[in-house]
Amino acid sequence: MIYDTAIIGTGPAGLSAAINLKLHNKEVIWFGAANFSSKVAMSEKIANYPGLGLISGKELIGKFEAHREEMGLEITEQMVTAIMPGDEYYMLSAGSDVYMAKTLLIATGVATGKGFDGEAEYLGRGVSYCATCDGFLYKGKTIAVFCGDARFEHEVEYLAEIADKVYFAASYKGAAVDKPNVEKLPSPIKSVSGAMKANKIGLVDGTEVDIDGLFCLRNSIAPATLLSDLELDGVHIVTDRNMATNLPGCFAAGDCTGRPYQIAKSVGEGNIAAHSIIEYLAANK
Repeated sequence: MIYDTAIIGTGPAGLSAAINLKLHNKEVIWFGAANFSSKVAMSEKIANYPGLGLISGKELIGKFEAHREEMGLEITEQMVTAIMPGDEYYMLSAGSDVYMAKTLLIATGVATGKGFDGEAEYLGRGVSYCATCDGFLYKGKTIAVFCGDARFEHEVEYLAEIADKVYFAASYKGAAVDKPNVEKLPSPIKSVSGAMKANKIGLVDGTEVDIDGLFCLRNSIAPATLLSDLELDGVHIVTDRNMATNLPGCFAAGDCTGRPYQIAKSVGEGNIAAHSIIEYLAANK
C-alpha cells in the first residue's frame, strides 16, 4: 500500500496534522510514541493554549488521547530509521518493515542533545538504530545498547537473547532490564570508535569497553541522518510559510522548524502542513 502521507512524530504538530488529514479522507501512516509527547506531559502548568485555561501537561495529553480515539487515528509505535526518496514516493524503513508514502511530514521535535562522538561516522559499520533489523548480526557477540526511553526496554531484552554479552546504558531513571548477560555501564557513553567497524565505546569516566557493535535506541533520529539532503539551519529544518522543505513532497512542523518552542505554534504549523500536503497531493495526482 502507498499512503498519502507518512507523519513522523506524535507531538502536538503531528497530532494536528493527523487530525486534519483524516478529516480530508487521506490515508495516513503515523509513527511515534503512543503517549504522545513526554515534553508536554512533564509540563507542570500550561497557561497560553487558547480556550483551555490553566491546564497541566498530563491533562492536555489526556485530551490529545481522547481526540485521537474520537477520530479513529492509529499510531504505529515503530521508530523510522531510514528514509529513501523516490521519484513518486518516499520509502520509510521502520523496524523490519518498509512503508511507502506520497508525501512526508517530519514533526519529530528538536533534538535536545547530540549523538555520541563517532556515532554518525560508524552508522552502518557497527552502529545501528534498529534492534530487529540488525540484531541477528550480533549472535553470540558482545554489544553495547543505549536506551533513550523505557518503551525500548523490550528491544534490549530481545538483543540480550541474541548476543552473548550486553553492556547497557540508559538516559532515564529507573531503567530495569533483568537478563543475566546484561551489565549496566558504570558511566554514560561518550564515544564510539574503531577501525573499519566500531569496536570500542568510551565512557564519560574515561573507561573504554571493547564491543562488536553499538545499538542506539532513541525516540527519534536526527532529520539530517534520516534525509541527508534536507536543508537545515543549525538543528532546525528550513521551511517556507507552507511548511514545505527543500525536498519535493516533504514538509516539517513543530519544534523541529525552530523557535518559539510552544504548543500553540506546533499545532498551528501542523494544521498548515496538513493543508499544504492536501494541495500538493491534488496537484500531483
